[in-house]
Amino acid sequence: MSSLRALAIASEMAPFVKTGGLADVVGALPHALADENIELRTLIPGYPDVLATLRAGDTVLEFDDLFGGPAWVHAARHHGVVIYTLIAPHLYAREGGLYTGCDGVDYPDNAFRFAALAWAGAQIGLGADGFAPDVVHAHDWQAALAPAYMHYADHPRPATIVSIHNIAFQGKFPKALLEPLRLPQRAFSIDGVEYYGGIGFLKAGLQLADRITTVSPSYAREIETPEFGMGLEGLLRARAGHVSGILNGVDEEAWNPATDTHIETLYDHWSLASRAKNKAALQKRLGLRVEPDAFLVGVVSRLTWQKGLDLLLEVLPQLMSGRAQLALLGAGDEALEEEFAAAESAHKGRVGVHIGYSEELAHMIQAGADAFLVPSRFEPCGLTQLYALRYGAVPIVSRVGGLKDTIIDANEMALQAEVATGLQFSPTTAEALAMALREAERLFGDAETWRKIQVSGMRTDVSWRNPARRYATLFRDAVIAKVG
Repeated sequence: MSSLRALAIASEMAPFVKTGGLADVVGALPHALADENIELRTLIPGYPDVLATLRAGDTVLEFDDLFGGPAWVHAARHHGVVIYTLIAPHLYAREGGLYTGCDGVDYPDNAFRFAALAWAGAQIGLGADGFAPDVVHAHDWQAALAPAYMHYADHPRPATIVSIHNIAFQGKFPKALLEPLRLPQRAFSIDGVEYYGGIGFLKAGLQLADRITTVSPSYAREIETPEFGMGLEGLLRARAGHVSGILNGVDEEAWNPATDTHIETLYDHWSLASRAKNKAALQKRLGLRVEPDAFLVGVVSRLTWQKGLDLLLEVLPQLMSGRAQLALLGAGDEALEEEFAAAESAHKGRVGVHIGYSEELAHMIQAGADAFLVPSRFEPCGLTQLYALRYGAVPIVSRVGGLKDTIIDANEMALQAEVATGLQFSPTTAEALAMALREAERLFGDAETWRKIQVSGMRTDVSWRNPARRYATLFRDAVIAKVG
């Protein structure tokens, strides 16, 4: 198998900086693709957390003026992987979040902050530092101008791929920024960067990249419909032959109940009885009654409409009418945060809520909850349900996107064949969710059936091995098509 060089461009990357699953995917792919004889280097912004974590590297590119100030690109090796860091203090040296200030509002110069990332990536893609990748892989809207910059450079270019991790975030900006963003006038057309009268970063990438991927086969089909396409469904239908869905994998070392340092007691599918100690530890941590027979439902999620957590609030009285408990970790919409805090007060000992994020608590919930709930209205792939499979927390998921692709519903035939790994519900409504929770609690009451579901989930391969092979094939096919 011939070797290949590739460049990834992304706004976040684990373990350096993370707000969601995008960072996990970007962090995992270089190691996963190395086994497929692909050298994948990654370009990320030089946020303060990145510069504090990643050792100083060699300067490989310099810009006298990159959208308002000098900038340079460092290349450093981290655990065998080359990481490019775009150091631009005028764009990234800030105390707030990656995309928003301390007030939670988007930075007013986000167009330039991420155009700079794409511009630098395009220069590396065109061979400015001597690496000369065969493929440039841009992740989400923050990197999606890179294929456009290369397209309009009138210069031989590598194959280009754009991955959609969440089509709801598109990067839309005014037409007046066309020239300041270093885009030529001819780019402002329906076949270029124009999007409903403005500039669409993601739209540009989807229009001009050679290939498009998203993070599950079902989501790849869903985004071609008005319900899920968020205004881009027409373009995606037109390019359907170039769109593919590849499921995410998970880090099997970081998420392994047999070695996890965050949990009370280690276990595997041969020693599921040991989960009882983790359940008790989780109950104590969140102030829940230590009741071994309680049906403990776990949630680790952003608290947003997309994630369907308002539906959980709606059915909570029904859930609390039995012996169920709820352990929730998350943050997001202020109104939802307040409502879950109120639910904790109203159901002391039955509902435990931690607003914010804790890596340790996230692992404790996976190891201690009986079931793990993901009621998303749409979900490109999802990682938490994959972690739940690893930990024997039976997933209860809405039948959308990657949730549909990764969980085998515990219907009668699946139970009979002993292949069920969780429960699916549809449509994504409070009524359907309530029915799924009732069915899950009923199955939980049958200890032998529940154990079989847990074991099936824990034996499921959710590693990066199969996804890496599919990405490798995609990269090679894109290069062959470009050369041909």
